[in-house]
Amino acid sequence: MRVLVTGAAGFIGYHTCRRLLDRGHEVLGIDSLNSYYDPALKNARLANLDPAPHFTFTRLDTADRPAMAELFRSRRFDRVIHLAAQAGVRYSLENPFAYIDANIDGFITLLEGCRQSQVEHLVYASSSSVYGLNTVMPFSVDHNVDHPVSLYAATKKANELMAHAYSHLYRIPTTGLRFFTVYGPWGRPDMALFLFTRSILEGRPIRVFNDGRMRRDFTYIDDIVEGVVRVMDRIPQPNSAWSGARPSPASSSAPYQVFNIGNNRPEELTLLISTLERALGRVAQRELLPMQPGDVVATAADVSSLAEAVGFAPSTPLEEGVERFVAWYREYYDV
Repeated sequence: MRVLVTGAAGFIGYHTCRRLLDRGHEVLGIDSLNSYYDPALKNARLANLDPAPHFTFTRLDTADRPAMAELFRSRRFDRVIHLAAQAGVRYSLENPFAYIDANIDGFITLLEGCRQSQVEHLVYASSSSVYGLNTVMPFSVDHNVDHPVSLYAATKKANELMAHAYSHLYRIPTTGLRFFTVYGPWGRPDMALFLFTRSILEGRPIRVFNDGRMRRDFTYIDDIVEGVVRVMDRIPQPNSAWSGARPSPASSSAPYQVFNIGNNRPEELTLLISTLERALGRVAQRELLPMQPGDVVATAADVSSLAEAVGFAPSTPLEEGVERFVAWYREYYDV
């Protein structure tokens, strides 16, 4: 198949491209290579992809409407996997317009491109952050997600709504994937595991919010990619049992679906830190800080609908995933 992957130089995008290439697909990756974090890491990811004979990369911002329209006019794609986004909850407090540009404007260009070129299936990244003020655990795709606590979360909820509108109006099959705290080799430098590892190895204190009393459904990157690829192969159909009188948020009378992808095993932040200390052979200095605006105390994924649909649910233990990340970090940074 010919697959367009947006955000191809990003953490999840890079691993997704590698998996698609291993399966023998033809992959076009696009990325804006912005400076939200060190572009050198993005370029290093691309350098690993470039030798693949069926991979092509184009530097392109999904919010660039004319360029995206030309891309869809000039190329035909069987599937589109949309992973480009402005990430980060805390950064959305500092630079809100970046989230509108990348996550809203960038998404409508994708939807229009898929409509104009009749793409068979659009798979896009949503986020566990859409659950917002919901405190019922584990988070289910059947739960209400109308109360986000960050602009980042609001843009991801908006993506789901926009996708549904296009699935309803134009019968474009779309699947949204709510990712839960993804980690692993080649990860993002703004994420806790990366920040903690760097600080511990450099002898600096780590910043621990809410005194470490946060629980996250840490999900290893290989499990995320496995879910993405399996979902890509499963084109959603209209749900004949769906009712507007009792509407389920997870499906529709349109070819629309939403899934959680999480490890279904929430762990306290203090466990992540102690696991990392063992993997590094060093003890962290901890700077305990209060809860930050836009954060939530806990996340936990109900992945039963994903398992039923594609026969897979993430399961990599935290200890194994952290050890793999540390091994990559030491090698990449020659520590």
